[in-house]
Amino acid sequence: MPNVNSPLIAALALTLAAEFVNGWTDAPNAIATVVSTRVLSPVRAVIMAAVLNIVGTLVTGTAVATTIGQGIVNPEIIGLPVVIAAMLTVVVWSTAAWFYGIPTSESHELIAGLTGAGLAIGGPSVLLWEGWRKVLIGLGFSTLLGFFLGMAVMTSLYWLLRRTSLSTIRGTFSRLQIGSAAFMAFSHGSNDGQKFMGVFTLALVLGGVMPQFKIPVWVMLLCGAVMGLGTAFGGWRIIRTMGFKITKLEPVNGFAAESSAAGAILLASRFGIPLSTTHCIGTSIMGVGVTRGFSAVRWGIARNILLTWIITFPVCGVLGYLFTRGLKLIL
Repeated sequence: MPNVNSPLIAALALTLAAEFVNGWTDAPNAIATVVSTRVLSPVRAVIMAAVLNIVGTLVTGTAVATTIGQGIVNPEIIGLPVVIAAMLTVVVWSTAAWFYGIPTSESHELIAGLTGAGLAIGGPSVLLWEGWRKVLIGLGFSTLLGFFLGMAVMTSLYWLLRRTSLSTIRGTFSRLQIGSAAFMAFSHGSNDGQKFMGVFTLALVLGGVMPQFKIPVWVMLLCGAVMGLGTAFGGWRIIRTMGFKITKLEPVNGFAAESSAAGAILLASRFGIPLSTTHCIGTSIMGVGVTRGFSAVRWGIARNILLTWIITFPVCGVLGYLFTRGLKLIL
């Protein structure tokens, strides 16, 4: 019989809690623009995002999940306290950021929390460069590529539509943005949905329930459903910040931002690169905004978001380390 003990139950429960928070705080980024442009009502947008997040989780493979579960810290050295500490970090930091309506990256919280927890157990030797190389590439995908791709797509659309009436543009892109929002929700599931599947499976391996790291279908279904449930339960604070406060968006702007961000996310998922959906859509919105001039972006709001992104790594690394030290005393 597998050794289903209290630390394992705690690790699995906290992983699902972190996945729920991911759907609650990160997944709303995927639908923020389609709500702000009033193309879809919040209820319809949330339902669409919840369903397509699950679909994206199920049909795009497990490359990102494998990177998280086996590529960041050495799974042969760490134990369940590392998983518990990392998940506590995600839940605590995400909830604090949500309270202030600031979109944060569960991806970076998870990676930093795992890293800090791993360092508390085994020191720098537990870190794996191959996984961290993909994380660093993901930072480029989610910031530079998101910003410049959003700016390039929006500039191209301005040129292509320069002789089209505003009413025609709005009518056409009100329909097209439903597709781009769906694409964004699907891509979020393809990358973010996989991360906690990887941690859940890692916990099962560390707890002796599974002999090797191989993500079963039931784990994919469970994690995808929990993330979709989190999305369905809310996220209006994040939608308001991303969709209304950074820059004024029309359907054509929302289409450009969503298409750019979703394309970058799916490309990263294909190569097992974990990145931040929040960073992708946030920088894409900024890139779209600057095509109307730098004054079109509310840089005070953008600065607060960027500062939160910057401090996420060190703060969550420290939290993961401290939680692990405390758990070692308890367990």
